[in-house]
Amino acid sequence: MGTTEAGGVITLTEADLYVSYMGTPHLPTGALREQPVLRRVAELVDDAEKLVAELRDQLVIGALRTLDRELERLLLDGATGRVSTTRAFPGHPGLMGLSPLAGEEAPVSHRRTTALLRPLARIARPGTGLRLDLPPRLLDEEFGSAAVMRFEDIDFPRTLTHEPTRRFLSETGLPEHGYWYELDMDVPLQPLAEYRAEESGIPADGLPEGADRLIRLGRLLEDTSLVVDGATGELLCWSEPDATLRPLNADASTLALTVWLVHREKTLDTKHDGVTQNS
Repeated sequence: MGTTEAGGVITLTEADLYVSYMGTPHLPTGALREQPVLRRVAELVDDAEKLVAELRDQLVIGALRTLDRELERLLLDGATGRVSTTRAFPGHPGLMGLSPLAGEEAPVSHRRTTALLRPLARIARPGTGLRLDLPPRLLDEEFGSAAVMRFEDIDFPRTLTHEPTRRFLSETGLPEHGYWYELDMDVPLQPLAEYRAEESGIPADGLPEGADRLIRLGRLLEDTSLVVDGATGELLCWSEPDATLRPLNADASTLALTVWLVHREKTLDTKHDGVTQNS
């Protein structure tokens, strides 16, 4: 029977496997089910005859999950070694389909997917006061410390009272250039009304209600500001042309993770293109 080793990796013996293909180089360890005997998809659903034929004999080897729910099942084709995913609808098998994830023809693609998704289990944990608890040096490792802006208390206006946001901006910080935004680097953070008055000499007429607690972090577009609600930590965008305030991110932690993901994906794309061209 299968055994669980240190670190939570499950090793399957030959008796546990119904796999005829012997060339699968890497099973997605860390996602394997605690039950050592692999089961066919057809054994785990009602009305298995409603499954598409290619799904019935696929082996369920694990799951892609968030912290609190299962997203998709990981499947192994015992004949070819291909790894795929499917959305689990046990009561409605006719809705289930097969999406390729990895196989002999794409180990590079599998590694890119793993490299992008695996760190999320380590870094994207529920936070206290903010949605996510991110390691303080996460952005430094990805962007370089010189490209990450950390604010000091003197930079915060008095209306930025949301303590988790103040702590995040001072300890973790944000990349200066986040693809679709640029932080204000030359002046302390300002309420939107104060910024508008200094930049254009135009009074606060037409600004949204509570503009004194909307703190401008930088710009998204030429006429659109990235702002944080100083009382709640919510991130929004303020469009000057149409005088509209729109939600953008739940808070600074989710913005940071979004930017991290985009940067990491672009880095992996560059490496992948290099491997493809040199192979």
